[in-house]
Amino acid sequence: MTSTNDIRRSFLDYFAKNGHQPVPSAPLVPNNDPTLMFVNAGMVPFKNVFTGLETRPYKTATSSQKCVRAGGKHNDLDNVGYTARHHTFFEMLGNFSFGDYFKEQAIHHAWTLITREWGIDPDRLTVTVYHTDDEAFGHWKKIAGLPDERIIRIATSDNFWSMGDTGPCGPCSEIFFDHGDHIYGGPPGSPDEDGDRFVEIWNLVFMQFDQQADGERLPLPRPSIDTGMGLERVAAVMQGVHDNYDTDTFKALIAQSVALTRRPAEGEDRASHRVIADHLRSSGFLIADGVLPANEGRGYVLRRIMRRAMRHVHLLGAADPLMHRLVGGLISEMGAAYPELVRAQPLIEDTLLREETRFRQTLEKGLRLLDEATATLPAGATLPGETAFRLYDTYGFPYDLTEDALRTQGFTVDRAGFDAAMGAQKAAARAAWKGSGDKASDDVWFDIAEVEGPTEFIGYTGDEGEGRVVALVKDGARVDEARAGESVIVVTNQSPFYGESGGQVGDAGVISSGEGLAAHVTDTAKPLGRLHAHHTTIDEGRIAVGDTVHLAVDSARRDRVRANHSATHLLHAALRKALGPHVTQKGSLVAEDRFRFDFSHPESLTPAQIAEVEADVNAQIRRNAAVTTRLMAPDDAIAAGAMALFGEKYGDEVRVLSMGGADSDSFYSVELCGGTHVHALGDIALFKIISESAVSNGVRRIEALTGEAARLWLIDREAKLRDVAGALRTTPDDVPARVAALIEQGRRLERELADAKKALALGGGASGGAGPATEVIGDVAFSGQLVNGLDPKELRGLIDEAKARLKSGVAAVVAVNDGRASIAVGVTDDLLDRLSAVTLVQSGVAALGGKGGGGRPDMAQGGGPDGLAGPAALDAVRAGIAA
Repeated sequence: MTSTNDIRRSFLDYFAKNGHQPVPSAPLVPNNDPTLMFVNAGMVPFKNVFTGLETRPYKTATSSQKCVRAGGKHNDLDNVGYTARHHTFFEMLGNFSFGDYFKEQAIHHAWTLITREWGIDPDRLTVTVYHTDDEAFGHWKKIAGLPDERIIRIATSDNFWSMGDTGPCGPCSEIFFDHGDHIYGGPPGSPDEDGDRFVEIWNLVFMQFDQQADGERLPLPRPSIDTGMGLERVAAVMQGVHDNYDTDTFKALIAQSVALTRRPAEGEDRASHRVIADHLRSSGFLIADGVLPANEGRGYVLRRIMRRAMRHVHLLGAADPLMHRLVGGLISEMGAAYPELVRAQPLIEDTLLREETRFRQTLEKGLRLLDEATATLPAGATLPGETAFRLYDTYGFPYDLTEDALRTQGFTVDRAGFDAAMGAQKAAARAAWKGSGDKASDDVWFDIAEVEGPTEFIGYTGDEGEGRVVALVKDGARVDEARAGESVIVVTNQSPFYGESGGQVGDAGVISSGEGLAAHVTDTAKPLGRLHAHHTTIDEGRIAVGDTVHLAVDSARRDRVRANHSATHLLHAALRKALGPHVTQKGSLVAEDRFRFDFSHPESLTPAQIAEVEADVNAQIRRNAAVTTRLMAPDDAIAAGAMALFGEKYGDEVRVLSMGGADSDSFYSVELCGGTHVHALGDIALFKIISESAVSNGVRRIEALTGEAARLWLIDREAKLRDVAGALRTTPDDVPARVAALIEQGRRLERELADAKKALALGGGASGGAGPATEVIGDVAFSGQLVNGLDPKELRGLIDEAKARLKSGVAAVVAVNDGRASIAVGVTDDLLDRLSAVTLVQSGVAALGGKGGGGRPDMAQGGGPDGLAGPAALDAVRAGIAA
């Protein structure tokens, strides 16, 4: 038997030997087609090559492309498990020519590979061509030698492919395999063509026209080839089975679920095992490509797939979560061809386990409530839409699961009633919204969100992507288009641009198109918390609602922002480690050139604590551990040790960011965060704290730099140190000692200068001074002195010396500096029952034009603005003594 892995390998090897470039599968999330939820055909990654928007260094290629059809236009979800060939995940083998060979060579390759390389019986093959494609008809007769009756002309669109309403298009030629007359069905084009006997295994698309808007088809200058062969279908042919689920890969996966549930893959359980096997593949590959379960967008489709499989696990009677235990088997079957599965195995297993654990609670509660709601309904009745909405809104039971569960019991659901209840809830949310305060502006965003839905953020896995313009807003109102020179807010259905939130600044970058549009995005906001609003200036061309545009984030800027954001998480953990568990984040700003982090702590950090935090963070950076993300319920995340970050708004799902530490069981930091982050901590490169200060009572702020900004800051500080060393005529290493010596020298000179001034004052040499002479007022000795240029701090010493000289009496000194005057008065202890220095100094202060003055009864001091009134101040003291 030829294994599925062998078939894939031999297909790629055949075309590689024939000059085709093997191209690895693109991720399931398309970055070049905003109209697609997932890549659903082998040609999708090459779309821009076919349209001429992109060139590659090869003209022919071959690939095995991962595909998912479970949402949007191509949705096979409801059929999976109940038919032989429907899948949510499948592989499309293809060979492509970008203006190189055309019909004849494509048909030659197809026939050679199928009949000669693989040995499929030519008598069991039938082909179709578009009814006017005589050229293809002739090539099939010449190359394959098929009789006319097995080259069937088809006049419908089934055999004419187009990329869209306009653009590249052309006729098709499909190859069918006859599984035998024991199976019902007829050849293509016959009344019985919908039977399962004749199965299409390969479609050759001859891209030769350019469809115009007016309906005219113009010949393409470089006709191309796009083919697609379903690997699962051809594997069934080559393994001699009719049913895709009987091929080796599916049999191995189904055998696992049979062993774990102990329920055979037959009878009423047959479909359940098939659903589990198929949905395991799509879930595993989507998670590996960066999609995580969520309540909207691609994440919601993944959740539907996962929960559909998990419901069938429940139907098989499994008592415990099962899906995560099947991942090892999936990787055994497909990991060699798709190494991303191997790399993502821990994340896939963890995501499936957590989702199934949570879903089991929802399922049990929902089914119980459904039983209660339908207990009184007659057979074939319709469940009220309000009831279905209550199950969804209050208990998290999805509508499609309600519909699926009731279908087996013969009930239907009032979808119109469900939609009406949903609309009423949205209206209530709109009425309760407290946004910018500008009702007109808020209404614009609500209108966009309600009609177009939220912007899907695709920036966790890449910096570029395509988006469809769903709205343009200028001066608070919606417009249809904007032209060069205008500034406008652009809203797209999906975007790699991060909208400002959680302290992280919005992304900047460029928006362009093949129609001549060139625009730059200066900032990205996030109105209502679910739209990404690109603040854009149009440089060239025009942009209009409905356009498909290319969005490219400024990657260098984002890398700097990412490094700073991840560093805040490490800083938070380091602060808690160094200072204690009372430390919690109180705010942050994550910009491209720096970041600041506010945290609770009652006192400033010591230099030793700052050094410890810096060393700890840089140690984690040097370890270069990977940064991992999981999606969890907020309560579960916090119970598992994750810390919520200030400023984040958390819904039913949160991204749990884990980084650092010695192993996956002891992360250095685990926090809830929806921002963008480095893939590994080494990407931060370097961490440096540049300031630590107080913000408010009990809240401190650290400002820090990372990467190149930190390096340049250190270089700048080193340059300044060298400048200082040069000025001091010493080396950078000796600067501290030299500065210390200069400080001590300055202090010594200050002391000498003070002593000189004091000696001069005591000697009575000051200009205009009255000298230290003693006079008697009544029976009280008095020493009054007026000096210039003496520091007011020296007055106390002069008063103490005068009191010692007097032994009994009152001393007063007035010092004049820069037009102002200070006065000090002292009273010896034996006179305190008669005189108070405070009262005397206040009279002197009043004479100087000042107010107040105070101290103790034996010593008081004050001052005033009138330096010329020094003698009057001394006279006021004399008068106070005489009174």
